[in-house]
Amino acid sequence: MKRMEKLPADPELTRRIQELIQFKGGGHNETEVADIIENALKLLADVKDTGDVRVIQTAVRELRYAFRVFAPYAHKRKVTIFGSARTTPNKPEYQQAVEFARKISAAGFMVITGAGPGIMQAGHEGAGPANSFGVNIRLPWEQSANPVIAEDKKLITFKYFFTRKLIFIRHSDAIVLFPGGFGTMDEGYEAITLMQTGKSQLMPLVLVDKPGGTYWKTWDRQVREHLLRDKLISPDDLNLYQITDNDDEAVKIIARFYRNFDSTRFVKDRFIIRLKNAPSPSALAALNEDFADIVVEGKIEIAQPTPEEVEDNERLDLARIGLYFNRRDYGRVRQLIDVLNGL
Repeated sequence: MKRMEKLPADPELTRRIQELIQFKGGGHNETEVADIIENALKLLADVKDTGDVRVIQTAVRELRYAFRVFAPYAHKRKVTIFGSARTTPNKPEYQQAVEFARKISAAGFMVITGAGPGIMQAGHEGAGPANSFGVNIRLPWEQSANPVIAEDKKLITFKYFFTRKLIFIRHSDAIVLFPGGFGTMDEGYEAITLMQTGKSQLMPLVLVDKPGGTYWKTWDRQVREHLLRDKLISPDDLNLYQITDNDDEAVKIIARFYRNFDSTRFVKDRFIIRLKNAPSPSALAALNEDFADIVVEGKIEIAQPTPEEVEDNERLDLARIGLYFNRRDYGRVRQLIDVLNGL
């Protein structure tokens, strides 16, 4: 695959873009914004089709606005709830979603849903509008948001599914799926795939059946009997999701995940795991024994904030461990996080 080549900078263009940025008063991330402007100007020569340019235009506009809406709430963890828009309030799944959202909100999390009816409205009813975000999509038959979130400033409406999905994943600290149709399946598979490939932060992915229900249990059996048996996935990939039919258990799964664990980041080739409390020397020795299979060089060690983290002011108050991770076995990293949370 041919790599994109970065052409030599045009000094005059660079100067004019910098002048334009200063004319607007400057601001955050000026270098990155300058690059966006330069690439936008390249569209004049590189992309002739108006429809293609409009995709880029709309995506940038939607993402900019969404990031602005979420920014004031960056300090609060958030749980995305997916599920069918067709689930009616008399269904047990609907009431279960209301109760889950109420309890997870009481545990300190905000709730994000697709802003439509069904399970999405149930999530907003349980969390209440103050603790809810709506990430809506314009569809021919579902034009308006549910009444709980319809007039709220934390409602965002997207034209494209791909920008909407990016916002869901980017701002979620956990994902909960109630029974649903193709859309719910799509969102669930994408969440698993992004974690499996390291393209998103690891987070709890909880599949909630109605009490005594078998929707997700049947799905899990299909995964094990076809994907796993035929070696289309790794056994460790099964660690990336959990199934329950109890809303209290779903809340516990999410809360436990953040008992000690905070977040991860690659700094060059080193994988940094940030924690509230560092493991003791004996616990660290046990980690090195139990998880040697995912370390390609050296050992799991206590780490200090890296220069890159200091520059970005990323959670400098937290403890850290670092390892040279094989960048493949994220299901095992999920197990490692569980062990760290149990220390």
